[in-house]
Amino acid sequence: QVQLVESGGGLVQPGGSLRLSCAASGSIFKLSAMGWYRQAPGKQRELVASITWGSRSDYADSVKGRFTISRDNAKNTVYLQMNSLKPEDTAVYYCNSIFLVTTGRSTWGQGTQVTVSS
Repeated sequence: QVQLVESGGGLVQPGGSLRLSCAASGSIFKLSAMGWYRQAPGKQRELVASITWGSRSDYADSVKGRFTISRDNAKNTVYLQMNSLKPEDTAVYYCNSIFLVTTGRSTWGQGTQVTVSS
């Protein structure tokens, strides 16, 4: 059973910061590249950051320089540090295995809501 539990979202003012966490079951996490995705109302889910097992990271242009993805392989956990938040970052954030998503075999957790508003 694949399990993904995201946490750390909330309401923050523009320019603020949040740190998201994602606890993943071992079967999905071990040796997998992981990604943080987000889905805003009325929009498709998009990949915003990814990280390989060896911690090589990549970012969407919209978050580059503001978001940092990291992972703790011993804890099966992926993090997303979000700084300089903008209203357009408002979305439900999810994590998942890059491989499972791209091969259409993914299931999703409940996500964590991030709202950036004054």
